Amino acid sequence: MFAVAALALLVTLVLAVVRAALGPTVFDRAQAANTIGTVAMLLLAVIGFLNGRPEFLDLAIVYGLLNVIGTIAVLKFFRSGDLGDPGFAPPPQQR
Repeated sequence: MFAVAALALLVTLVLAVVRAALGPTVFDRAQAANTIGTVAMLLLAVIGFLNGRPEFLDLAIVYGLLNVIGTIAVLKFFRSGDLGDPGFAPPPQQR
């Protein structure tokens, strides 16, 4: 049963890679990259279960957290063009 799940995840991974390569917009590619990270996390957990290695679940959780943080950083960069917070700028002076 888990071998079938691993095979289904591999097919999903291939389809997400195709979507990332052919996506018409940047946001389609970002969503595909997030999907690739999520499927890779699930695949890591399934492979760890199949091999009897429970520590793979810890690695999958860390990978999932990095995936979320990376996706937020990429989308923030595409939205504002900068990852840093410029802080509070003084208002422009009126003449």
